[in-house]
This record gives sequence, structure tokens and C-alpha cells, in this order.
Amino acid sequence: MSFTEWLNLIRAADKSSIITGGQRKVHYTFPDGREMVEDYSLDTGIIQRRAWRKKKDLRGEPDWELELGDCVKDLRVGGEFLMRESNTEPIISKRITKTNLEWRIRNLPYPIETYSVTVDVEKQSIIVRTTNKKFFKIIQLPDLQRCNTLPSQQNVSIKHQYNTLIISYQKPKILLDMEKAVLLELKDVETTTDLDVDCDELLQQLMGK
Repeated sequence: MSFTEWLNLIRAADKSSIITGGQRKVHYTFPDGREMVEDYSLDTGIIQRRAWRKKKDLRGEPDWELELGDCVKDLRVGGEFLMRESNTEPIISKRITKTNLEWRIRNLPYPIETYSVTVDVEKQSIIVRTTNKKFFKIIQLPDLQRCNTLPSQQNVSIKHQYNTLIISYQKPKILLDMEKAVLLELKDVETTTDLDVDCDELLQQLMGK
């Protein structure tokens, strides 16, 4: 998928938006029946959660799949149940900052020299493994795939603290540009709010201007 294709998909989706609890929540329904929900912080303008649901089939409503954000015990949109936190360990969560994609893998007690974190360009992913063979994980990079950009090892950095491995990937310029372009597309989405918020001021805040 290219930058343009992703923007066209966003434009083609039926969208609704609500401001509540310090967040702007945007719901998308795409032409193929898939749904996506995004939560943006009003304080930082950074996306905090993204979840997907496939088109309903004969087996009923599929579960929501969390792409971004911490798992929560009871995440609801419009009163609808989304998902529950997994009890499996280690636990991985993805976050986004203004400049980085970030993954935190909790319950990994090994020293930092135990970890190997490498980019697999062919599979467009990050591979995490330990020298003691206690942990192995393939991390997909949908953000880069949406702007048709291959990952680079030089963008990766890691640190380890409090039994948590933190992997950071510096955003390339094209991804930063795409995030701003998506926010511009959301400017005209009708938004319900329970707060006294000026919509133009909110857009500028989300775009970091």
C-alpha cells in the first residue's frame, strides 16, 4: 500500500467522531466492511489506540484486534464490548510518540545484552530474540507498510528497565507527513463533543502547530 492509497481509503470510509474523556475517538467503516477505531489525546495530539474489526460473516461479529495502545480490561465504543487484556506473558504493547514508534515488552527480566533486535527488510518487520532462546517475537510494521516504506536498522534503538524491553523506531519523514495528512482529512468529520472545545483550535493542537 502507498501513502496515496491509504489516504484514499481514509477518504472513502464512513467516519464519525466524538470528544469525550480527554480524547477524540474516530470510528471508520471502510467500503469492504472493515471497521477501525482511533483514539487521539487532546493533551498531546498523539494517537493512543487503534483497533480493527473485520467484516461480519456467518460466524457472527468478529473480535476487535488491537494494533496500537495498551490492552485494557474493558474497552468500549458506544457501549459495545471490544476486548479483554490477554493473560499471556510476556506482554507487548505498542505506542506512538511524536517522533517514534515504540514497543514495550513487559516481564522480560534478562539483561540488555541478552536481546537481539534486528530489522528484516524482506518481511518488513522487526525480529526480537534472546540469546538464551527464552523469547522470540516478530513485530509487524503496518505504519511503514501503509506508506510503502521499508524499515531500516539505523532507525532502531533499545533500552531495558524495570523488566521491560523498550524498542524505539524513529519515524521517517514520509510517515510524519502521512499522519498530518490524515489529521487534515479528519478536519471535516462531524464531531460530537461533551466538552467546550473549539474545533479549529483542536485541529491545530492535534497537528502540533
